[in-house]
Parts: sequence; C-alpha cells; structure tokens
Amino acid sequence: MTILEQPDDWTEPGAHPVRPGVHRVPLPLPSNGLHAVNAYVIESPEGPVVVDSGWAMPDTEKALAEALRTLGHRLADVACVLVTHAHWDHYSQALALRGAFGTRVRIGRGERPSIEAFDLEKGLYPRQVELLRRCGAAEIADHIATEEISDYERDVPWKLPDGWLDDGERVSFGPVGLDVFATPGHTRGHVVLRDAAAGLLFAGDHVLPHITPSLGLEVVPDPKPLRSYLDSLRLVRGMPDTLLLPAHGPVTPSVHTRVEELLVHHEQRLDATLHAVRSGAGTAYEVALALPWTRRRRTLDDLDLFSQMLAVLETDAHLDLLTDQGVLVAADLDGVRAYAPS
Repeated sequence: MTILEQPDDWTEPGAHPVRPGVHRVPLPLPSNGLHAVNAYVIESPEGPVVVDSGWAMPDTEKALAEALRTLGHRLADVACVLVTHAHWDHYSQALALRGAFGTRVRIGRGERPSIEAFDLEKGLYPRQVELLRRCGAAEIADHIATEEISDYERDVPWKLPDGWLDDGERVSFGPVGLDVFATPGHTRGHVVLRDAAAGLLFAGDHVLPHITPSLGLEVVPDPKPLRSYLDSLRLVRGMPDTLLLPAHGPVTPSVHTRVEELLVHHEQRLDATLHAVRSGAGTAYEVALALPWTRRRRTLDDLDLFSQMLAVLETDAHLDLLTDQGVLVAADLDGVRAYAPS
C-alpha cells in the first residue's frame, strides 16, 4: 500500500501527509524511553479531528499548534479529539484543549474504570505494586511504591471525557467515517479506529511497528491482559489489510505484517516462559530473570526500574495464560504465586 513521503526520522516535527486530508503530527514526550507520540489530524467539514493528543505540557501544545498552523488551522478550530486509550501521552493534552477551548473529547468506554479510580495520592501504579509483590518482585514493588512523582506527572489534567467510544460504533464527520473496534490488552478500554474507505487503521498502541506494547498498565487492569491482547490482534488480522498508523513509530504499509510478527513474538515468549519454569524458575520474577529483554537481549537487572516492572508483569501475564492452557499449575504461598509444570 502506498504511503506518502515521510521523513527518515519519524519524530521530526511537522504535519506529515499520510493520505489527502490526513496528516501525522509527532509530539514530544517528557520520558527518556519514548521520545514522541503521533497525533493524527483528519480534515473534516466541522474542523480538524485529532486522533490522540499527546502529553499535556507546553512543548506538546506548541508542536500541535505549529502543525495545525501549517494546515491553516488553530488549536481552537479542533472539532473533536478521539483518544485510543487513557495513557497520559494520548489523553491528557485532549483534556487541556477542552479546558482551553471547549474541544469535545471521546475515548473508549472500557477506560472508564481506570479513569474514575485514578488517584495520584495512592501513587502512580498502586495495582502494579500489588501485582509485583504477588510475582515475587518485592524489591521492585518497594521502589515503584516510593518513587517520587515528577512535576510533569503531578500537574497532568485528569477528568472524564465528554463521551465514550463504543465497539461497533461509526463516528462520522461529513464524508469521513471511522469505525470503532475495541482492542483490549494494552489497556482494557483500548480502541482502534478504521477508515475503510481510505485504507487506514489508527492503531494507537495496539499495533506498533518497532515495539511490543505493554500489557495492562492501568489502575484497573484487565484480569487476563495477554489473552485479551492476542484476541484483539486476531480481530485486527481478520480485517482487510490497511496502512498502519501507529502512535509510536513510522507509518508502515501493512497492519497484517506487523500483527503476524507480534503473534509470533508472543508464541516464542510463551515457549521461553514454559522452558524457564521447567528449568526451575517458580515465580514471575524468577522467570523474568531467566529471560532476555529487548532486541538487545538484555537481562532484567540491566533494565531501568520502570522497564523491570513492565517485564515482570508481562511475564506474569504469559504464566497466567500458560496456566489457563493447562500446561502449568499455580499456587499462592504467603502472597506470592508460584508456578510448576502440570
């Protein structure tokens, strides 16, 4: 599938055309790991529609305003922001735009429990701290629980949206029609938006070209995030192929190609996880210590604290699925879950 010319560096600022009337706008992030998030600007008779909005901070607002200016618009002209999921780098700038200009904001209905339960006084990752302890990763849990909250995290806006996006809904702006599909896994309320006529999938963090998305990083996570994620990948694979418009990374010509890679990746991780248990690892933390991480095949101890948390919890999700499949059995002892071959 044909992609209009894109810069070699996908994080380069600007409004980069994907299809006539659709532009990709990379927005800066405050984190060290991910340097940018893609917002997508869709022209409509009602004004520009933005898919995902970036992290609420001055640099993000400035980058989005400049990109819109090159397209002949102002921030106040944005008719609506459609958000794929409730992580701050997707949702919070939408709330800032609403506060400044009354912009309408909509997000997947499945995000409601985590949006309503979020309380910064309980820490950034209260449920993840509990899960880490169950995984046998008490030291990581202690560090996460006591990690200082930065100013850019403390000051982020957080409220309910103006409306929800429902699975199977069609959102229309004049001739532009986007079909909403629930794709839980990365978060329980994640949605993708499909423009069948233009051959585009606004994939959020569900399908990323270079990264394996994290699972269940939210206040009220899906109890079976890997099962949900794999089902959601198969759902997207069952659709006609389109261009992949990811939240992080460049536009690529085939959603199906990357979905197949992600499915294979998780099958390989399930095999490696099972092998680790058969070799004597008992808890999710012990299995995570035995597995390689990232494309550089780093050890768990080589990762930063946040990545260690994600790695252990992803391992736990794989162990949980293997237990559901009947190849492992699980038992809890003093609040720690241990696994063994069935």
